[in-house]
Amino acid sequence: MTLNAPVSKDEVNQQPIPTIWRSALWLIVEAIKSNDYSLTNTNSSIKPISLSDATRIQENIEDYGCKLASLPDQAWNTSVCQWMRGYWDILVDLYTVQEGGSDLVLSVRVYEQDNKFEFEIMSVHVE
Repeated sequence: MTLNAPVSKDEVNQQPIPTIWRSALWLIVEAIKSNDYSLTNTNSSIKPISLSDATRIQENIEDYGCKLASLPDQAWNTSVCQWMRGYWDILVDLYTVQEGGSDLVLSVRVYEQDNKFEFEIMSVHVE
């Protein structure tokens, strides 16, 4: 595991998830795991999502047929981000109670605003 992964604006290569973002991503997974699909009970750096997107995420997880688990430290070994000229695309490998590492991923965009980072959830889907 990368112990201290910096934020990088590398347009060519995927990078490990920056250490500074991991707690927010963990909160997102915990919210979804607790059926807060709209992300209304997270912190201000995490944008709430629309009812239609929340429903789509819920349906994708239910269709997958397994219960989400908290992110273990090993999730950061395979999760990646890529700078896209204006934001980072992130794919976080998700874990389930039944399987451990699963085929589900959390897709997030991260924006830098006034030296802070904002997290926008795009989807949870099978990769």
